[in-house]
Amino acid sequence: MRLSRLPFVSSLVLTFAVSVWAGGGPPDSPSRLLPERIGKYKQVTHSFSPVIDMTGTPTAAEEAEYVGSDGSRALVAIDRFRQDSQAYEAFSLGADFMRRHKQPNLEIRSDIGTACFVTDNTIGFFKGTSFVKMESFKGSPESLHELAEALSNTLDKGENDIPALIKHLPDREQAQKNAVFLNSFANLNQFGTQQPVFSAIESGGNADAAFAVYGPSKLLIVEFNTPQLAAENDQRIIARIHELWNLGQPAPTAYRRVGNYSVFVFDAPDEQTAKQLIDQVKYEQVVQWLGENPYIFKEAQKRYINTTLGVLVAVLQASGFALITCLGMGGLIGALLFNYRRTQQRDVAAYSDAGGMLRLNLDEMTPETNPARLLRERN
Repeated sequence: MRLSRLPFVSSLVLTFAVSVWAGGGPPDSPSRLLPERIGKYKQVTHSFSPVIDMTGTPTAAEEAEYVGSDGSRALVAIDRFRQDSQAYEAFSLGADFMRRHKQPNLEIRSDIGTACFVTDNTIGFFKGTSFVKMESFKGSPESLHELAEALSNTLDKGENDIPALIKHLPDREQAQKNAVFLNSFANLNQFGTQQPVFSAIESGGNADAAFAVYGPSKLLIVEFNTPQLAAENDQRIIARIHELWNLGQPAPTAYRRVGNYSVFVFDAPDEQTAKQLIDQVKYEQVVQWLGENPYIFKEAQKRYINTTLGVLVAVLQASGFALITCLGMGGLIGALLFNYRRTQQRDVAAYSDAGGMLRLNLDEMTPETNPARLLRERN
């Protein structure tokens, strides 16, 4: 097995896990993680072992060497975790390792799996609960890319998303290209930066963290899972920062608690720049009940009241519009009738010499006009 040709795989194994053989030997008929064939590649060697990571969560790992029909060769290693967030942690730390030791401008992309990083002869990607690393021994980068895509298509996509905390970083599209994520961390030393203020943070394995670089500035968000834990750590952090100031030791350029987040900015050009970066961090929380929601009745009442008020407002609005329309139409019709009567009166006045009154022209009524209508003489 050519582990020496995959230095970042060996480093990750030492960092995240301690391999053990359950019961003194490999389990009977273990569930294979890597298929015997992947596209034009055929598996020629493999090794499988259960793993216990640093948090004690059981997982599994497998390594295999593949040979392509075109003569290309590659070593593939896969780590399987219980949760997507654990797999993304391993993936982001793997990308950070490559960035610090091999390719400083390495960026996280999304063209393979849910997220990936690519160098000339290595590819790492995250999908669901799996973190896959592969290195080409022989062949073109295109062949390795083809192998990675084919393997990715065989893996369960899980939630098919990156951790929510990464999305809450300022300028997330750019930040997630270099962001490092820790899931339920015990310490923050894995970020590759030593900061004295870290000694004040006590997560109890009940907090996540995201670390991203913005030019010379470095931003860290620690998300505590309870307000109590966030408040207790906030007090310790502030006290520790004041202590560092008094001792003349390195301290964050700016710090602030935002909801359940503790937000730090290191190495910023000035305090104003650091505070502007913190201003872009918005705390967002989604509560999901494992069982029945104890507040479901109150939420139903609230929805009913909101719906009823909405209907009432709609009815009043419709009634108001109808009333205004009726008044408008009535006024229009009244104005038309009034104008019509005024016109009639003007016409009568124009064609009559009786001042608009009815006039009987008795002098014009002769027998020749209408004899039947004349009064006869009495005897």
